[in-house]
Amino acid sequence: MSPKTTAIASGAPGASPAARRLRDRGVPAFLVFCGTLVCLLTYYTLHRPIQGAVHDDSDLLHTQTPKPNLKQCLPATPPIARPPAPINLWAPLSVAEIAQVHAFLRRPSLGLNLTVTNAQTNDNSVFLIETHPPPKALALEYLSDPATKSPPERHARVVMHLGGQEQPVIKDYLVGPLPVSERTMLEERRGIYHREDIPYNARGFNLGPELARLLGQIMPPLAEPMQALLGGVARGLPNDTLVAGASAPWGIDGSFRRAWISWKRNIPGSWINPLNLYLYVDMSGTDSSQYKVLKLVYDKQVFPSTAAFLEAFHNGTLKPLPPVDDPSSNDTHPWSSRYRPDPSFKLDLDHLPGPRSVPFAGLRFRVDERIKYVSWMGWGMYLGFDRDMGLSLWDIRFRNERIIYELAPQDALAQYSGTNPFQQTTAWLDRYFGMGQTVRPLMPSYDCPHDSVFLSANVFVPSEHGGNTVVIDRAICVFEMDTTRPITRHTGYGDGEFGAVKGYVLVVRTISTWDYTFHLDGTIEVRVSASGYLQGAHYVPEEDPYGSRIWHNAMGSLHDHVINFKVDLDILGTKNSLLRTTTSQEEVTAPWFDDDWGPTVVQQKITREYIENEDEALIKYPPNIQGSCAIVNQEEKNKWGTVRGYTIHPGVNFVHNTVVGSPRLKENANWARYNMAVSKRKDSEPSSSCIWNLHLPGKPVVNFHNFFDGENITQEDLVAWVNVGTHHLPQAEDAPNTRTTTATTSFFIAPLNYFDSDVSLDSLNAVLLTPPSAPGEPYLHDNYGVDQGTTCIPDPPSPFTYTDVHAYDMDGRKVFGTDLKKLQTMAYAPHRIMAEL
Repeated sequence: MSPKTTAIASGAPGASPAARRLRDRGVPAFLVFCGTLVCLLTYYTLHRPIQGAVHDDSDLLHTQTPKPNLKQCLPATPPIARPPAPINLWAPLSVAEIAQVHAFLRRPSLGLNLTVTNAQTNDNSVFLIETHPPPKALALEYLSDPATKSPPERHARVVMHLGGQEQPVIKDYLVGPLPVSERTMLEERRGIYHREDIPYNARGFNLGPELARLLGQIMPPLAEPMQALLGGVARGLPNDTLVAGASAPWGIDGSFRRAWISWKRNIPGSWINPLNLYLYVDMSGTDSSQYKVLKLVYDKQVFPSTAAFLEAFHNGTLKPLPPVDDPSSNDTHPWSSRYRPDPSFKLDLDHLPGPRSVPFAGLRFRVDERIKYVSWMGWGMYLGFDRDMGLSLWDIRFRNERIIYELAPQDALAQYSGTNPFQQTTAWLDRYFGMGQTVRPLMPSYDCPHDSVFLSANVFVPSEHGGNTVVIDRAICVFEMDTTRPITRHTGYGDGEFGAVKGYVLVVRTISTWDYTFHLDGTIEVRVSASGYLQGAHYVPEEDPYGSRIWHNAMGSLHDHVINFKVDLDILGTKNSLLRTTTSQEEVTAPWFDDDWGPTVVQQKITREYIENEDEALIKYPPNIQGSCAIVNQEEKNKWGTVRGYTIHPGVNFVHNTVVGSPRLKENANWARYNMAVSKRKDSEPSSSCIWNLHLPGKPVVNFHNFFDGENITQEDLVAWVNVGTHHLPQAEDAPNTRTTTATTSFFIAPLNYFDSDVSLDSLNAVLLTPPSAPGEPYLHDNYGVDQGTTCIPDPPSPFTYTDVHAYDMDGRKVFGTDLKKLQTMAYAPHRIMAEL
């Protein structure tokens, strides 16, 4: 080091004046620099951004140390309900009851000549065994005083396929009383249908063997052209690469049973991997050896027989389309599966589990799991379940008054459009396939909150061994939910003006997307949301007016969904009337108007009128929803002199069917033409539809219009038939599955002057604020003694597990193996049919 440098650095006394001046300036500058460096390091230490939020945020997922004296939460077990009557008159038949009824039907003395094992279409077999609801008058008599009144006798409904008779027919019977005894009888159900016979060609779908065996019979000659044209085969072997689907209806009046068959790739999501070959097949009668192909269509080229098709294929007159790659051959997973399309893509913080609700004070609703009864905050209801439509609600009461006797879905329509024979001829009525039969267990934490109470249901399903009772664990879930928005709220500065009532609701859910939601003010919301795979169509440019492309050669087709509900309201008794309220515009004058604004004012006014005749009660909502309909009791008024009732209010997507006049929906779904209808309630008119209506559009077993025969509906027992639905214009975002965000529909059943004021104010889960005496001070508040900060240490959710349905044979023994697998996959029928040899 040089002396000069040493002198400057050390500040030696011998340094020059210039050096001393530099020293005096340098020391403060150095201190400032060090201070700045410390500040910067401190700032960036305290304010450094979270690094890799998308990739590694394990530091965010941790468990805080519990607060001292914090107790463990109560188990999420509901208190036992206290139903108004100890017997659920509408509960599904038990495994033992179904076995008992089946054994009764096999008695030689009945002469039914049942084929129990491997029944064919030309045999006599049992198609359905389920609970038959008692007559309403007997049910109400029992419910009025269950302590002293005996319950109505229990009966089973039994449907028989009598294909072994000289004139094959379907019969609908009652078996009862139950349990089976020497008093038990078999009698035909009469007086509820609009034709005397139920044609055998309209028979129910028996797990698919009828179609599967037909395909196995007709497909071998077509193997070579199908491989060449479609890139797959269906020979009835385990490695088949194609599966079939059938459109419907299959007949007009019962004189024939014919279906269009389409082909799809046998890969995940086969429903949206359709191919461009269609077969029109005849399955009429009971002799399956006579079933045949009537015509084939390939790319709009029509062939009158299999022979003509084969000849055109071999001689070159058939014009093949360019080959299309198998979607399963290029990727790890087919595009139509539910695997994440790009595993490398991450949403910010999405690796953390989302929020979930915890009932810190324990569950606030009651359940009797044995008899299927639920109660919450003044609400109470019995649950039923059947093969055709699944969950139904009975004897719904609010604050000890019956509001609804029966709330149940009746049928679900879906009518399609397109340029190919499959989409053009599809007009589903889903009751036929058994919406209850195809329910599968709900998934905890995904279909329903983890702290839900799950309830099971039983359905009878025909099988190769005479039938099975399928037990669906977790068929229904019940849970309370905070809507996170108050049911009422107001900001004010007068005494008693400022406050809110928390918006808690109880939800009873099935199929994961069908909700019955009960509110504190006496309102019920019925909501249906759709998800799952589209009924896809093979895309060609001519299809553009009828849908949207979702893949290279696949599209979703335009269609309507309409779902019909039965709402049997009993407003303070069974004597009710239909009140229609509308609003209209008027121009009025008054002596206080001056020249500033002119002599008139334009405003709205209300018109109220009673609809007195059934024929006038087929209702479409007015434009702009300027009106509503309500069921009221003219003999009961509230404190203000207004008749008490409940209104039926449209919610989301209140549609009716767009297409009227199609031969495929000629008379079998007349209910779908309206937003709602009201008729006089009768035990002889239990439903707007039935299982056989799908295949009998020209002459249905139940013709809804026959309910409306000019009867007076003033102060009578009334039932409302209410429609919801969607006009589904498919889009790319419907692949692979439709989203419940927009594919949803609902209606409300809400009090209309039923009370004297808003009864939700009775809830203790509310707050009332009082303005401070001095500006700037905190508001005083009253939470009615309910501490919204109540907390505890919740148990972690149970590890996720899922098991499918299980089943029992007609001797009450559990079913395993191949037979169980067939029952589990019956939900596919008839949309995914494997050929069988």
